[in-house]
Amino acid sequence: MESKVQSPKSNVGVTRHPSPVARYLTIYGALWKNSVTREMSFKGNFILWIVVELLWFAMQLCFIGVLYLHTNSIGTWTQWQVVLLVGASSFIQQTYQAFFLVNCTNLSELVRTGKMDFLLMLPINTRFLVSLRQVDLGAFVNAAFAVAIMVFAAGKLHLHPTAVQFFGFLALCGVGILVHYSLMFMLAAISFWTVRAQGIVWGYYNLFNIARLPDDAFRGVFKVVFTFVLPVLLVSNVPTRVLADKLQSPVLWLLLLGMAVVCALVSEWFWRLSVRRYTSAST
Repeated sequence: MESKVQSPKSNVGVTRHPSPVARYLTIYGALWKNSVTREMSFKGNFILWIVVELLWFAMQLCFIGVLYLHTNSIGTWTQWQVVLLVGASSFIQQTYQAFFLVNCTNLSELVRTGKMDFLLMLPINTRFLVSLRQVDLGAFVNAAFAVAIMVFAAGKLHLHPTAVQFFGFLALCGVGILVHYSLMFMLAAISFWTVRAQGIVWGYYNLFNIARLPDDAFRGVFKVVFTFVLPVLLVSNVPTRVLADKLQSPVLWLLLLGMAVVCALVSEWFWRLSVRRYTSAST
């Protein structure tokens, strides 16, 4: 029996599918392009939103200045350490806002109008698409301003962070963003049950302001709630402590990492539970 040797030409015309990572990066690139086009169509609104955010940030810094006219420290936090904290908190908040905020707030509209039907039918992970459909470009500008404030405060404190501290700070900022995203997306998913959940989502967003305050300023039940239930104090205080060399033990960053894992798992579980309950608005 003669053996059949496959000709090299037999592979000609075979379609090579891109890897899942490349496919999702291509899709995300298209979403970015769409977001840029949308933002540039309303340049006035784009610039106005940046100005409003910068004015709000300036008010926060003025508040810190007035506060330290009457005291030398809040717990173990000096004035410029608190300014560094405000900058770090704003950096985390604006980065989160750039990627996720508008998408989380729009989830209830997708459910109410029935547009979720179309997204569920697409051959792509629905949560990926719901979470990253739009990008807030103005938030990147505000995040850059927050970085400038942090650099200025670090200069006042004569900080010279090591590479480990610098990359540790960035990594913990990423962990903090994951915490915010997981909690807010879970709250947004309540819209599958109540149809409208914008009030709940924006309520949590307003709690971001607590993250700008030193954790030493809180005691008792309040500190427990905003450390273990809604860990907004951990999100900005822990990265700032790393950068300012105020972290004496690994307990806090391990706690932040653990809370991020728990929040991410609970958020994914609640999302799947909510999607199973979804009924089309057109039915």
